[in-house]
Amino acid sequence: MVRASFSFASALPCFRSFGRPISAFHVGPATKSQVTKMSASSDHHSSIEVIAGAETIFAAFFRSIPDVKLRRECLRTKDDGVVALDWVSGDDRRLPLESPVLILLPGLTGGSQDSYVRHMLVRARSKGWRVVVFNSRGCGNSPVTTPQFYSASFFGDMHEVVAHVSKRYPKANLYAVGWSLGANVLVRYLGQESHTSPLSGAVSLCNPFNLVIADEDFRKGFNNVYDKALARSLCRIFKKHALLFENISGEFNIPLAANAKTVKEFDEGLTRVSFGFKSVDEYYSNSSSSDSIKFVRTPLLCIQAANDPIAPARGIPREDIKENPYCLLIVTPKGGHLGWVAGAEAPRGAPWTDTVVMDFLEHLEKSLSKSLVGYRNLEGVHNLDKLEVC
Repeated sequence: MVRASFSFASALPCFRSFGRPISAFHVGPATKSQVTKMSASSDHHSSIEVIAGAETIFAAFFRSIPDVKLRRECLRTKDDGVVALDWVSGDDRRLPLESPVLILLPGLTGGSQDSYVRHMLVRARSKGWRVVVFNSRGCGNSPVTTPQFYSASFFGDMHEVVAHVSKRYPKANLYAVGWSLGANVLVRYLGQESHTSPLSGAVSLCNPFNLVIADEDFRKGFNNVYDKALARSLCRIFKKHALLFENISGEFNIPLAANAKTVKEFDEGLTRVSFGFKSVDEYYSNSSSSDSIKFVRTPLLCIQAANDPIAPARGIPREDIKENPYCLLIVTPKGGHLGWVAGAEAPRGAPWTDTVVMDFLEHLEKSLSKSLVGYRNLEGVHNLDKLEVC
């Protein structure tokens, strides 16, 4: 896949047209010493001003779930594990082989059943994109065949999924969107495979970035509600496959994982051991995608909410993003975690950020269709420093 030279100025349309408040966005070398701020007037009939916790909970429990017929493909990994790829049923016959492909990576314990995933899928599909949801091991009722789930540190499955999709659709450009833990895995993958990834562009939303900071904030005040809820989801997935872990040797603490009251307890009992870490703190420290941003060489848009209770704003690697001409950061003052309950479809419809995501990706795709040369063949040429504020 090629990566076209482009300008972020034209990649993102004037945010005033969305009628949503944008607190700041940061770019690369052109704005090393500045953070551009702008405020757009909100549509009072559709913008909902709520505290982060309420917005996060509302989006999780009351956002509509579009009805989409999916076709599942189980992909066997090199270690005999399995991940589930959910494609829109019939698209293999309806869409041209060169249609752009969008890979969606849900958050922790998430899958193709989640509302935010479905809304993004529907919007991309309406633009003529081929969409596939990457359900990690055990998520979205994906089968588990080995005593290993997935983690924030492991992007081996991501590598295999991208390679598989690229081989299936060699004439198409590939893109990816990740949320929360899925965003962390996506950014780590982009950093690790900076010069070899087939992806032509990506978007990260609600990325915790620094897992040490995220863990600290996760256990404070009202945030422990989310902590307990995610721990329950992890336990449910684990208990479905508990037989795989019977009589397993090593440092595993299966009773702790099976009855975890917090995500950290689950990670201590199972995750950090599965992936070779001496402690859960070492696991968090070495799995943070904040360390990968500086190595990203694929056009990447990061969207965060300043009041996100799960992905703290203080964990955002602002300087590294600002120094990297391939990266763009948007920080909204509100939005919660996977919330952004505002826009024409509020309160129960798609988050308003879906429009921004697709505008960004469509710009990349149009740029690629006009370009004969990718980034790797344009040494010293960077048009990312031409960002202007509308």
